[in-house]
Amino acid sequence: MGERILVVEDEAGLREALAYNLNREGFTVEAVEDGTSAIGSAQRKMPDLVVLDLMLPGIDGFEVCRRLRKQSNVPILMLTARAEEIDRVVGLEVGADDYLTKPFSMRELLARVKALLRRVRMIREETRAEGEAEARVLEFGELAIDESRREVLLKGQVVPLRPREFDLLDFFAHHCRQVLSRELLLQSVWGWDYVGGSRTVDVHIRWLREKLEVDPSHPSRLVTVRGGGYRFEG
Repeated sequence: MGERILVVEDEAGLREALAYNLNREGFTVEAVEDGTSAIGSAQRKMPDLVVLDLMLPGIDGFEVCRRLRKQSNVPILMLTARAEEIDRVVGLEVGADDYLTKPFSMRELLARVKALLRRVRMIREETRAEGEAEARVLEFGELAIDESRREVLLKGQVVPLRPREFDLLDFFAHHCRQVLSRELLLQSVWGWDYVGGSRTVDVHIRWLREKLEVDPSHPSRLVTVRGGGYRFEG
């Protein structure tokens, strides 16, 4: 059986088309039409990826995304019929990993799905390989980054980070006190096949600041360099 994908789409024709094409690619698909069913299915089936429509009856896609993100780090590809930047930004802020604006080609959707799943597989393989190797911990005062366990500690307490947040922080740690542009961060952390904008970097930086800074509004670890990008001070 292939990787499990949960499709959440209230438009019957599109829901059936998504399920059909994903099945053809070898995925195991469950398709539901509303947010309540999506949350229940995710809890029971634990999918490897969720394709989530924004405009749903009852519980909308934003709220579904929030609730799913509280339960797991499952990759979420959000679909929206609106092209406003605010929709994309809010989608990222509530935990979506990528977004796609309708109308879209099925070929593009499949490419996005495969890219997200490929990223998850790479993280798992890296985690397994690092677990077999000697533990390596990068230390910056009260902040410690355990690369073998993919764990971050601040003042001895574990800081819960999403996989992409850890990857971003780890990349900064290996380039301490260097100014890194948003474009470089996107290419190095998200990969060349990621098609989202640089706003993605800003959102993840804000999440890291909220978890690592004493005063996120006046950061001292992850600082903004006007016109340049960001710099990690350690």
